[in-house]
Amino acid sequence: MSVSSTNSKSLYPVVVVVGPTASGKSALGLDIAERFGGEIVNFDAVQVYRQFDIGTAKPPPQGRRGIPHHLLDILEPHALFTAGDYAELARHVLAGIRGRSQLPVLVGGTGFYLRALLDGLFEGPKRDEQLRRRLHMRAQSMPAGYLHRLLTRLDPASAERIHTNDTPKLIRAIEVSLLARAPMSSLWQTGTKRLEGYEVIHIGLDPPRDILYAGIERRAERMFSAGLVGETQLLVSLGIPRSARPFGSLGYSQALHYLDGKITREEAIVITSRMTRRYAKRQMTWFRRNPDTRWFHGCGTDDEIRTQVLAYLEGCLSPYPFCLCGQSHGQ
Repeated sequence: MSVSSTNSKSLYPVVVVVGPTASGKSALGLDIAERFGGEIVNFDAVQVYRQFDIGTAKPPPQGRRGIPHHLLDILEPHALFTAGDYAELARHVLAGIRGRSQLPVLVGGTGFYLRALLDGLFEGPKRDEQLRRRLHMRAQSMPAGYLHRLLTRLDPASAERIHTNDTPKLIRAIEVSLLARAPMSSLWQTGTKRLEGYEVIHIGLDPPRDILYAGIERRAERMFSAGLVGETQLLVSLGIPRSARPFGSLGYSQALHYLDGKITREEAIVITSRMTRRYAKRQMTWFRRNPDTRWFHGCGTDDEIRTQVLAYLEGCLSPYPFCLCGQSHGQ
């Protein structure tokens, strides 16, 4: 969602930073918030969970430059959390930042969460626990990929955007399609409530493929060198069930397989890197659908890209003098 700047006097600015994993979104978000007096709002679906730090590349407190960060570490690992839940919380956060006359800077890689916040969600059928249990049981008794194949028959468009291993999303999409007697993807066209009162400025990072893939490989190696296996082992020892949603994410899933003796450490790194590249492709397919995004062809850690983005935002935010004060946080 984007709103013409001709109406900016009656709207409030929000900057959104999108791009594939390992493209430097977090670093760029910090630079933007620091330059324009902003606060970071996370829209990564795994960073919302406490204790899952290394594998999510969650910015550590000492690396946040005194800039407030929102919607990080808000949930216990076993908690259920939907895109609708995220949208509701995020809208409250935006209202609070607006009340403080700060600039909201949304940073993350979960396009579905961002869409829920900006475009709203359809009024789908309520959860059917009995149906969900049956689907869970079928998934456990049938060959791998059963839920994804079922969804492909019911709703090909939703199956295309949901990963084969993302059981919670697959079950919800199947549940909606069966109960509503219509594909979930078609229901998105009705009953949505868009975010109102904001001018959304979309910034996209699109590094060259060779640079991005090299960064993804370095990230995978860095995670395991930084103690991802030890963190995973500790979380399991604390009684967090392996069915917890964060354990299904990239890195943690491979660390579990390593701990189970199914793969070597080197294989875990290679598989994590390969699957992250595939995930990055899906992210870009999602984010490119938005025609309002201003794309920058490099990483957010590059000085040249940083300079270009900040200069672009200077123009976008010029109607809002409070954003151009260059204030620093924590002083």
